[in-house]
Amino acid sequence: MAHVPQTFFDALAVRTWCGLALESLGRAREEIDAINVYPVADGDTGTNLYLTVESAVAAVEAVFAGHAVDSARTGSPSLTDAVRAMAHGALIGARGNSGTILAQLLRGMAQVLAAGGETAHTDGPGLRLALRRAADSAREAVAHPVEGTVLSVASAAADAADGAEGDCGTVARAAYEGARAALAATPGQLPVLERAGVVDAGGRGLVAVLAALVETFTGEAPRGGGSSATGSGSGSGSGSGTYGRGGRGGAGDEQGLLGMPPSGLEAGAVPGPDLEPGAFPRGDDHLVDDCADGEADHGGGGPAFEVIYLLEADDAAVARLRARLDALGDSLVVVGGDGLWNVHVHVDDAGAAVEAGVEAGRPYRIRITHFGLGDVHTTGGERPPRERVQRAVVAVVPGEGLAGLYTEAGATAVLARPGEPPASGELVDAVRRAHAREVVLLPNDPELRHTAAAAAEQARAEGIRVALIPTRSAVQGIAALAVHEPERRFDEDVVSMTSAAGATRYGEVAVAERQAWTMAGICQAGDVLGLIDGDVAVIDSDVMAAAETVLDRMIAAGGELVTIVLGDEAPETIAEHLEARVRESYLAVDTVVYRGGRQGALLLIGVE
Repeated sequence: MAHVPQTFFDALAVRTWCGLALESLGRAREEIDAINVYPVADGDTGTNLYLTVESAVAAVEAVFAGHAVDSARTGSPSLTDAVRAMAHGALIGARGNSGTILAQLLRGMAQVLAAGGETAHTDGPGLRLALRRAADSAREAVAHPVEGTVLSVASAAADAADGAEGDCGTVARAAYEGARAALAATPGQLPVLERAGVVDAGGRGLVAVLAALVETFTGEAPRGGGSSATGSGSGSGSGSGTYGRGGRGGAGDEQGLLGMPPSGLEAGAVPGPDLEPGAFPRGDDHLVDDCADGEADHGGGGPAFEVIYLLEADDAAVARLRARLDALGDSLVVVGGDGLWNVHVHVDDAGAAVEAGVEAGRPYRIRITHFGLGDVHTTGGERPPRERVQRAVVAVVPGEGLAGLYTEAGATAVLARPGEPPASGELVDAVRRAHAREVVLLPNDPELRHTAAAAAEQARAEGIRVALIPTRSAVQGIAALAVHEPERRFDEDVVSMTSAAGATRYGEVAVAERQAWTMAGICQAGDVLGLIDGDVAVIDSDVMAAAETVLDRMIAAGGELVTIVLGDEAPETIAEHLEARVRESYLAVDTVVYRGGRQGALLLIGVE
């Protein structure tokens, strides 16, 4: 669908490009997954690229939303704010080898586009420089660059852009055409692609992203097939000269460059057995996907595990980490900067890879995936897929402490750090990891209502029965989880959990980040805010006083149990003080206290 083209590369163009790129990857996701044979044939490149861009989109939209509610600002955010948000969102949401490289491509572009400070926009020459920096920085992030991959496609796009004179649309189209030609040539550069009869999956994803860039500045998506590689396609689509056995031009293959899926693998299928979550003893926030019995079963064909984590560390520590991880495995990609990094590596010793991160700084969002039986890295006998459990609970939680609490109660927890809400793809992944026929989804945040609804719809399309309970706070989720009984009929269980959540009033104590109008008046940056059921009810300068006021007002409406969740920055004595206040002032009201970790708010309070 045509849209109004953007003349310059400004904040609105960033927003448009990210949205169009997400749509483009959404259309091509399953087919990109199907041609994923390098570096591991795990059938997830399209999905990983989609989730990476989805995180970038969410970050950019958050910048626009924050700008809109700030009464002191007019117009749109600056280009600098938009591209930095795009790069940061991609960095924290990057998935897999290709997603991590795409995050660095976007970061490289952002470094150039943000160099102008508060400049409102850039033009064709600026876009040329950004594409060159993107390609160079991505290549620098990979320990051992390989030609015939997304790196080759990115370099070709930058080379083609270097020779283009004109506006952003002209430069974008040149980059796209250069990338498309390079993609068609990838099978001749990488034997594994030639044997499988496909082009590089990561490169195909980048072509889709660059097609969205062309559409951003011209108003129309580029059309036409790919150039011939070692063979010509004969499929029914309109694209000509496709590379691959039998051709795959046509619907869903706008560039006419997709090859056939690996032998024996249907489009969109993921090889290997179903995976189940395990436990890993390192880091504060982690997830392990492993074989059905939790044992690594791999041959000598290559590393058995993919390890990914975010890392807070300085440059010197990351340089040492690169050297250590390079000695442990392959497919090493470390992207980021300014104290925050995304680390990706394939290893046999997953524990050693995480320990290296612990020595370098603070790793979190740790994800360890065992490459499934049947992929290019693993050998051995067939194992039957693990039987699905009947019912599970998936919940979004705002802190590491609460994540542990929910996990102990049997739920699959999705950690949402302050300012980093999970995307719908992360929630869908969590529903899949729960490996259940029926799932109860607890978003625990009113801002996640639409995200959770989208995830629920996608899971239902995969045959999972999902009930979304619109919990607005983690304390409501705790109340719902407390009455969860898997042995009950699904509808009865959902009704009981919904009732318990609805009967729980929720409050929080937080610190204002900026001046704003509230239900209780005007607050200034640094003021202590007391919120009840989502509305600001108290503005104070003292945390203890604000907490007491919130607690008293909540209990005044009745209640038998007070739940207090402490954030890392809450005063040390506040829990003991509030417990004593409840005990002395309210008969027959019990209090339970949990530690939530870095949850954003100083306190979460529930009264039921």
